[in-house]
Amino acid sequence: MKRFRATYGRLLEWFVVLLMVVLAVEVTLGVVFRFAGASLIWYDEVASILLAWLTFYGSALASVKRAHIGCPEVVERMPWQARRAVAIVVQIVVIAFFALLGAVGAWITPVLATDAMVSLPSIPMSVVQSVIPISSALIIVAELMHLADLVAARRPPASGGGAALPEAVQ
Repeated sequence: MKRFRATYGRLLEWFVVLLMVVLAVEVTLGVVFRFAGASLIWYDEVASILLAWLTFYGSALASVKRAHIGCPEVVERMPWQARRAVAIVVQIVVIAFFALLGAVGAWITPVLATDAMVSLPSIPMSVVQSVIPISSALIIVAELMHLADLVAARRPPASGGGAALPEAVQ
């Protein structure tokens, strides 16, 4: 499981980095062409779509790395068994949410096949919106890995070396 998680995380990292590079190149080209007086008609629309894709796929990467924003201070004060139970329930709720989001995304994607991008009419909106079911599935895989760890855990994990907020501020 550790090797799968590491490989999965590494693939998502590479994809997110690739999206960041493509977005940076696209924005740079847009600025250069606009400065030269020959604006690219597709620049704004493609940049906003790339940013949305970066957000969705970056969220999947954050799920693998357990790097989403949280407020763990209250839960960390609970006894280990209660903390574990709360974490398992939270994982189930998160998985259910992304299963619903992915199902709705998969349902709506074929509906959008007849629509196209405004500035690039050869690209159907179903391709643009495919990020929703795909990233939902990627997040579910990451959350299932964490849920498996929680179910298998018999004692609290070793401290990650981080400090709680009040300790970090002092």
